Amino acid sequence: MPAIVLIGAQWGDEGKGKATDLLGSRLDYVVKFNGGNNAGHTVVIGNEKYALHLLPSGILTPGVTPVIANGVVVDIEVLFEELDALIARGLDVSRLKVSANAHVITSYHRTLDKVTERFLGKRQIGTTGRGIGPAYADKINRVGIRMQDLFDENILRQKVEGALDQKNHLLVKVYNRRAIAVDEIVNELLSYAERLRPMVADTALLLHEAIERGDTVLFEGGQATMLDVDHGTYPFVTSSNATSGGAVTGSGIAPNSIDRVIAVIKAYTTRVGAGPFPTELFDQWGEFLSDKGHEFGTTTGRRRRTGWYDAPIARYTARINGVTDFVLTKLDVLTGIESIPVCVAYDVDGVRHDEVPVSQSDFHHAMPIYEEFPGWSEDISGARTFEDLPKNAQDYVLALEAMSGSRISAIGVGPERDAIIVRHDLID
Repeated sequence: MPAIVLIGAQWGDEGKGKATDLLGSRLDYVVKFNGGNNAGHTVVIGNEKYALHLLPSGILTPGVTPVIANGVVVDIEVLFEELDALIARGLDVSRLKVSANAHVITSYHRTLDKVTERFLGKRQIGTTGRGIGPAYADKINRVGIRMQDLFDENILRQKVEGALDQKNHLLVKVYNRRAIAVDEIVNELLSYAERLRPMVADTALLLHEAIERGDTVLFEGGQATMLDVDHGTYPFVTSSNATSGGAVTGSGIAPNSIDRVIAVIKAYTTRVGAGPFPTELFDQWGEFLSDKGHEFGTTTGRRRRTGWYDAPIARYTARINGVTDFVLTKLDVLTGIESIPVCVAYDVDGVRHDEVPVSQSDFHHAMPIYEEFPGWSEDISGARTFEDLPKNAQDYVLALEAMSGSRISAIGVGPERDAIIVRHDLID
């Protein structure tokens, strides 16, 4: 089973780092294929908690080669900050490889992200302001800076000049900001080159050779399916493809290399930022899920919006990604709720929709149709087999499995590294 894709099934923050950690020592490579430092993984190992934003979570596992692939946009300053923080805690980060074709987030991307979002006013998307969108826009507009450009000063200067020619007019004439000097950007980027040089590689070739050898390679998606730029709740999405198909274009592997697609999904639903959210709660249960689930963004610190489990979204995710296995996380957060609602369909202007509506307007106005399931009061944090769970918790999981489009192969019952129940092997 050499190539596995791991993605988020909702709007992100589902606990993908925990799922990656579960596979642990059985992995040879962990590859980040999309996004940038606009999302994060929190991994708990013993008494140590690690918050990663740009680095693949596999960097915490000895013997694993972590890869930042071509589909990622990289803020080099953030990259070095994260590496230095891990080195200070005694971790070996020397195996990291970064694609020569990965695009670079510059300071002008961050500036444009922030001023553009403020300019939108009530129409704000809810970006993190870290320059992700503008960097991807430059990539598509063919004025982006790639990692390999940092090793050729003449090429780098030409590309920075080309990128700033239009942007400075925009900053000065539209946003009333100062123009950015070409030398300022070039000198900053060149200052990173020597430290970067040993990390930068032809990662598409590296991964192809690994798969050919039969090594186990995990492709770890940032953000999640409902934030995918094509298949998410557009325009309230990220700027990259966070679905399983993004692993192909974002890393340079062949589509027929992928053997398994694992989707991580919470036992309830959360999202950060603006956009439609049919099961969102504005009552005491929303507060309950937020507080008990510690629902604050790893990267932004923003309080997450919370809601009940949404089965149509799970089915949509299963279909779009070809999900073979779900990892259900945070089941323990639901302990103590007498009756647990699950969204099984939507009502849109009196019409029942069993699947996610293709119309954004319909989805925005969708009202959840709930089915209630008996809750449980027993502490499940010590459960390590499915049979250890209370009967009502077992029934809840089985009901979600039946309506979500794929089997639930693992269940998270707490934040600790070993607080997980494995029902089906995720690799064999």
